[in-house]
Amino acid sequence: MTSSTKSANSSPPCLATTCVAHEFYCAEGYLPEASVGYLMRRVMLAVAQEVERQLGPCDLTNAQWVPLFKLFLGKASTVAELARECHLDAGAMTRMLDRLEAKGLCRRVRSVADRRVVNIELSDAGREAAAGIPAILSRVQNAHLTGFSVAEFETLKGFLHRILDNAQVQAQSPTPSQAIPGGPHEA
Repeated sequence: MTSSTKSANSSPPCLATTCVAHEFYCAEGYLPEASVGYLMRRVMLAVAQEVERQLGPCDLTNAQWVPLFKLFLGKASTVAELARECHLDAGAMTRMLDRLEAKGLCRRVRSVADRRVVNIELSDAGREAAAGIPAILSRVQNAHLTGFSVAEFETLKGFLHRILDNAQVQAQSPTPSQAIPGGPHEA
């Protein structure tokens, strides 16, 4: 057996026969747990769970620290802006703000310039809680990157940026007319 024959025979069946050279996945034998999307989601869930665990003493959940921190950074000042920044609908953001307000971390203040606009302001306790978030995020993410060299870290970030760029191109492409059998899948 030559090395080229051995190489071709050791490829997954879809790479060797059905799919074109740059398709890493195909329907035959697809395993969600082997997909990059699945692995990225698992990493994100692991990071989110650890962030929430470390935020426990601050009485903040993973869902609550994100809007609190975005307010702290000045990324948003109204319910609508904050909902967009956090990728939530306005109703979900209103409920989240109700919880943060009940904890004394923020308050809603009607705009003097436009009474239809409700601004969100952090309280002193909210600013204090938000100021501690970067230390927790840094600690958790560094722990998840244990064993990576600086070069590996930079390469990983580059790969993830490339995947995001590809996702943006896909989002701007026309929707394929062929329906996906079995409905939408997250993988």
